[in-house]
Amino acid sequence: MGKTYERIDGRLREFIERQPVFFVATAPLTGDGHVNLSPKGRAGSFGVLDERTFAYVDFGGSGAETIAHLRENGRITLMWCSFDGPPTIVRVHGRGEPVFRDDPRWPDLVGRFPDGGSPSARAVIVVTAERISDSCGFAVPLMDYQADRTLHAEYFGRKTDPEFAAYCESKDYVGVSLDGLPALPLPLPARPD
Repeated sequence: MGKTYERIDGRLREFIERQPVFFVATAPLTGDGHVNLSPKGRAGSFGVLDERTFAYVDFGGSGAETIAHLRENGRITLMWCSFDGPPTIVRVHGRGEPVFRDDPRWPDLVGRFPDGGSPSARAVIVVTAERISDSCGFAVPLMDYQADRTLHAEYFGRKTDPEFAAYCESKDYVGVSLDGLPALPLPLPARPD
């Protein structure tokens, strides 16, 4: 039987921080807009900041639907599920905010994550929990974790900041979402020194 929690601490926090992958869901307000669901999990790029706040580094490489939806309405759901050990699913429903490179909070936030210094870090998504719950994961398959993929870090690690900014500007659905909502601010703000 699932439970709701007041905070992300103890066993719940340990479970979240132990998972190598989690999922992010957002949607625009319009009824015919595109719902977005994205996997996240680059090691060293996410974590619990306090008992009601979770954050992760948003990297370039694909569209910016999550950013667009958060800028429009702030609604977000995060989900973790165990692929080994006890069958558990944890969801955090909340309000999310993208913090961009030119925000005064950027240095402190991105500095919390070992992988935050990546050239492809374009925002930090900060989520304030409104509802925290768990449920059984009886139907989630058992799978073995092998390793993180290194392709993303290697590819973008070869780009300078101006090259990464040009990359972002060249891609469809980075400056605006699939539904035409403002997404990543372009030109991409430079990383502060």
